[in-house]
Amino acid sequence: MARRLTAAALSLLSLLALASCTGKETPEQPQGAADPPRIVVASGQDVTGKNGIRQQLIDAWNAREGEHGYRARLVELPGSADQQRSQLLGALQSGGAEYDVVNLDVTWIPEFAAAGLIRPLTGAAVKSPDDIIEAVDRTSFWDGERYAVPFNSDVGLLYYRKDHLRDAGASPELGRGVTWDDLRELIDAVNDAPKPENYQEGWTTQLAAYEGRTVNAIEAFASAVPDFALTDGDGRYTADEAQLTAGVTELRERTASPYMLDESSGFREAESLSAFAEGRTTFLRHWPYVYPALYERFKGELGVTRLPGKAVLGGQNLAVTSNTSEQRAAKAAELIAFLTDPDSERCLLRAGFAATRTSAYDHPGGTPECRHASAYSAGPSASPTGESAEVKAPDQLAEGVSYSRDVLLPSLSEAVQRPRTPLYGAVTQTLITELGALYGHRPPGDAQVAKNLDEALSKVLPG
Repeated sequence: MARRLTAAALSLLSLLALASCTGKETPEQPQGAADPPRIVVASGQDVTGKNGIRQQLIDAWNAREGEHGYRARLVELPGSADQQRSQLLGALQSGGAEYDVVNLDVTWIPEFAAAGLIRPLTGAAVKSPDDIIEAVDRTSFWDGERYAVPFNSDVGLLYYRKDHLRDAGASPELGRGVTWDDLRELIDAVNDAPKPENYQEGWTTQLAAYEGRTVNAIEAFASAVPDFALTDGDGRYTADEAQLTAGVTELRERTASPYMLDESSGFREAESLSAFAEGRTTFLRHWPYVYPALYERFKGELGVTRLPGKAVLGGQNLAVTSNTSEQRAAKAAELIAFLTDPDSERCLLRAGFAATRTSAYDHPGGTPECRHASAYSAGPSASPTGESAEVKAPDQLAEGVSYSRDVLLPSLSEAVQRPRTPLYGAVTQTLITELGALYGHRPPGDAQVAKNLDEALSKVLPG
């Protein structure tokens, strides 16, 4: 599929460039008798760029070496999330990688815990657990035990162009209770008015054959079916064909023409961001980390609010590997406690991540204090050179609404989880494959898609 990128889109994407800026590991110190022992942290790439906030927090830990006697080294794994998962599984199962701490996607916790690749954690690894957002903290547990501590969270948000709405005669400010019916009416209004420059369709999202399709599907299913869940607490299959039919219908209605940009069926995060930046759509479903760069592009013409219906919870959690020694495991737990403490979470929020602690959102309208990582005192984002850039996306939105308190925090608190199961890899691949029929030539009816999905999931999951 040919995709064109305008200069504006290229500039925006360069702010969020990942692989070219973050693929290098922290250099090793020369070996010698005086070298302190190391804690090795394996993680995916940091969306805040070279020398991003994760590395800065590691540096802050290392600056206190005299207190704990250890240094930490961050190893960033290349490739997509699926490739990173495969690398970590292979490395930990073989014992060939000296990773002490792993930064895991929230959906991987049951799999790694059930396989015995990560350790149950004691209270030493988490400070003030009551401060962690409850919905976020639930992702850290499996089979009644804590195996991880939330590091940074994530949730779907709705971004929109105020100028498009204003030119169509609609209010440029969307309330917190906007629904998908409201969204379709607004798209109809934009479509009926003189078209904005480059405009094609109402909204875009991520529906390519990868995890983005699963995320959009679970958001649609959970919005259509109260208390929807594909699995129970033990990872057993609990949905039925009627529920899946309602979910498929909701997903199809959201993603049909003339509302969704047709190309979205092949979009990942970068392509959907580019389409919105080019002005090809009025609305965009995306993650919190793009807010600073989008604000830099559109300034006061950018709007952001809660996603209509249910939003899926994302994010990463820190866990200690089973391969590490008892002594190193104790120090690894101390490192996790530092990287996830209230000050670190304020630093993560300031850098563009969704913080996992309610205390990080205590001062809406202002800038949360960030003592651990002083380079973020100006409010950074990733830049083309990988250095910190002063992108000051405001917390205070229209009519006294706070981005952090009134948009991000409630979105996280009320977000739904993807299926919790050690077989998540097989489940998401089944969803991606079976729901792909909706975006092919002559798609089958909703009931048939749901029937096929139900049969496929019944084969993958127990119960």
